[in-house]
Amino acid sequence: MDRNIDRVLEKLSTIVEEATRSTREGVKYFIEPAPGVLQRALTKRHHIVFGRRGSGKSSLLRKLETDASTDRRPVVYVDMEQFKAHSYPDVLVSVLIKTMDGLAGWLDTTATAPATKKAFWSRIVSTGPTRSPLNKDKAATVRGQIRAIQLELEGLLHDAESATRTSTYQSKDQASLDLNIDAHTSASLPLVKTGLGGKSKNHTSESTSFSVNERYTSKKIEYLQRSVLRLKKLVADISQLSASHGYIILDDLYHIRSTDQADVIDYFHKVCKDTNIWLKIGTLRHRTRYYVPGDPPRGMKLSDDADAIDLDVTLEKYATTKKFLRKILEQFANEAGARLEDIAVDGAVDRLVLASGGVARDFLTIFRRSIDICRERLERGNVKGGGKIITEDVNLASGQHDSTKREEFSTDTATAEQSNLLQVSDISTCETELAA
Repeated sequence: MDRNIDRVLEKLSTIVEEATRSTREGVKYFIEPAPGVLQRALTKRHHIVFGRRGSGKSSLLRKLETDASTDRRPVVYVDMEQFKAHSYPDVLVSVLIKTMDGLAGWLDTTATAPATKKAFWSRIVSTGPTRSPLNKDKAATVRGQIRAIQLELEGLLHDAESATRTSTYQSKDQASLDLNIDAHTSASLPLVKTGLGGKSKNHTSESTSFSVNERYTSKKIEYLQRSVLRLKKLVADISQLSASHGYIILDDLYHIRSTDQADVIDYFHKVCKDTNIWLKIGTLRHRTRYYVPGDPPRGMKLSDDADAIDLDVTLEKYATTKKFLRKILEQFANEAGARLEDIAVDGAVDRLVLASGGVARDFLTIFRRSIDICRERLERGNVKGGGKIITEDVNLASGQHDSTKREEFSTDTATAEQSNLLQVSDISTCETELAA
């Protein structure tokens, strides 16, 4: 076996494996799945980004995060998978805490970091920031507001869902009685008052002592609803500070309970409305309840409140799909110090496109396995294809990958749907192969 070929294939395998999962560092490999998709995502509009697992949703949203950071625009990326075991309203409180943490991190880093911090900016983008840093004093003021809200939310998260409490207040004047109720409580119940001083016909003019006992129930949901205006003002202040629009990115929304999804979206929609901060939500279409009609309705309604970005590039657009996936491989091959033509025969690339169904992650996973199979074949002395990945290598790799996809298929679909979907899938695959 040619050691140079082996080294190239080994390096290529490592690059592909590391790039299979979307990370902030992997943004340098980003390629648009279709022309104009990134520009749409960057617009001042709420978006729900739909796409199958591995279709590039997270890569697109990570690229958006990087571009916004480079321009010092407010941006927060929240991975919703970490909250999949939470129930409502704790899931909303947890996401809000993470959002506050992200906004604070933005103020401490990309918003105010000088362009001379080369080591910092090189981790985000190779060229450095495109704007001057924001005013540090104003940023510190907003940072204090964020910290105060974050502390309250953390306390709320660890509190009971509801709690009955009793408080006592005293005042010398009935008209000036100060009910500084804690933000976690409700003051909706009537007060029980007992006069302890002299009588007065005009309570607003004479000094009288009162002892006020209150019994009330504090609920997390009530606190969250009362906090909408406060949070709205905060995000509006952040946008004003940056003198630009910004984004709150909620990726992989489908990981949280479907019964809670519309409520989480609805809350963030209320907070962001008219603030110049825009929601970008990545999810699976068939596992998402983004809008629930009712009185009042919850969530965001497509076309009215938000637009959809569909990343499900299918084999119906075979030429477009192949061009997109081939660009990804060419980029990886160049980094490994080779040309794609020197690594794989063209028929192998066609087979990769078909075997992956046009899904980028599956395409890369099967390609990496094809590299392993090719290296093993060459080690045995079988140099068919001149040391390149051939169609037979891809066929074997796709067979190994099949069990993983069937497991995901069983998880994502109901039992009653599976046989019909498999039948349709088999027919579509045959038609696509004949057309190709």
